[in-house]
Amino acid sequence: MKAEVKWIEDLKFVGKTDNNQEITMASGDSTYFSPMEMVLMAAGGCSSVDVVDGLKEAGQAITGCNAKLSTERRETAPKIFTAINIHFEVSGDNLDEELVAKVCADSLEKYCSVCLMLGAGVEMTHSWEIV
Repeated sequence: MKAEVKWIEDLKFVGKTDNNQEITMASGDSTYFSPMEMVLMAAGGCSSVDVVDGLKEAGQAITGCNAKLSTERRETAPKIFTAINIHFEVSGDNLDEELVAKVCADSLEKYCSVCLMLGAGVEMTHSWEIV
């Protein structure tokens, strides 16, 4: 995996993957994602893949998964995340509550690469509900 980030102007940058996909990032400009927002969304996306895949592999009839993330950051630079909570809202037909709880926990504790990298210095927690 490779990526490139190119400075455009002010504090605006364009990130480009080796598949030529691009995204604009900026600091202090709400028109674009900030790099920290992208890290937070990456944790939500990566863990959601684990939840959906885990429930599908277990034969569960999952129809939706929404990850709502909240975070705390240091007040001073570097303004790193100190805590992240991911709340999974999972929907489907006759979902097994114990299985939902297990795949959500396993994502943060065993499988999600982004969460595991962040977890080395960030308090990672999760919650879930079937909606």
